Amino acid sequence: MTFRYIGSKSRLIDQISAHIGSPKRDAFFVDAFCGTGVVAEAAAELGWNVRINDSLNSAVISAGARLVSDSQATFKKIGGYAKAVSILNAIPHKKGFIWREYSPASIDVCHIERRYFTQKNAGKIDAIRAQIADWSMSGAISSVEERLLIADLFSALNRVANIAGTFGCFLSKWTSQSQDTLMLRCRDLQEKSIHVEATVGDVFDVPNGLKDVVYLDPPYTKRQYASYYHILETVALGDEPEVEGVAGLRPWKSLASDFCYKTRALDTLSRLIGSLKSRKVLLSYSSEGHICMQDLKDELSEKFVSTMHPLGMIGRYRPNKAASSGPSDVNEFLVVIEPNKNQRQKNINADSPVLEETYA
Repeated sequence: MTFRYIGSKSRLIDQISAHIGSPKRDAFFVDAFCGTGVVAEAAAELGWNVRINDSLNSAVISAGARLVSDSQATFKKIGGYAKAVSILNAIPHKKGFIWREYSPASIDVCHIERRYFTQKNAGKIDAIRAQIADWSMSGAISSVEERLLIADLFSALNRVANIAGTFGCFLSKWTSQSQDTLMLRCRDLQEKSIHVEATVGDVFDVPNGLKDVVYLDPPYTKRQYASYYHILETVALGDEPEVEGVAGLRPWKSLASDFCYKTRALDTLSRLIGSLKSRKVLLSYSSEGHICMQDLKDELSEKFVSTMHPLGMIGRYRPNKAASSGPSDVNEFLVVIEPNKNQRQKNINADSPVLEETYA
């Protein structure tokens, strides 16, 4: 599955996988900022139980879809996965919320011509999302099957979106791909079922234990994912929020991340790492990030040992002319963080049950 997503680790996954290690009995690989789930999927392929979390519903749906097996998505009441996708692709378009707000039809609603999608494709998104909701409400599909189809809709709309890379804004001129007809595609499902736990919420609330491996891939820069992927979140929730501005943003500031503010990022990340119970934390970061890794190492040195592994250079996300004038590549690296001897013993003591003595 190809998906345009800031910070995707699809090009680095083999190098990151080399540091995940073998699964331990009853332990989880915890992908706390799961995004589209590239790293969670790699951990599952190594045999790990997986726990995914993100502040965005759309991200958790995308990541979870990567982990669905054939046996979990039979679409028995519809006639199979391929049949469900075929039915959705054949549905006539509908003049719904996406059509009204994110196609040229918006000019009659708010006097702004938003060119995220052609009117036909926007109407298809509305019709397909409504049908998925109807199937779910009637019990024709399970919750797993519902989320899988929503993730397939994300992929389909992403292929025809008239955007530079995110949904932060649309392009003034139509691209050739935006003129294609929106079509869902069946994805390859996992051959065997995987133990997956999924949460949507604050990263500080994600459960983790001593035997778990926690993977952190926080936002690096000022780009707020909640605003950059607002349309995906609207499709995920199936709601009709009050939107505003040229871009038609849904309310998102309650989801603003401290990692996106230069003055807060280091303190927030060090507090997060310090709050984890896991003996092994993997941190992905970039040379364009707000945090200097030497500063983080100094911050953690009292309790942790950290080792940085360069992963090479990848193309930099360049959403505008100002960004295009900067370096074309950024250095990516993985930091392995483990508690030192003293902190390890404290973690073990804190995780051990308290035994009460009984007297005859």
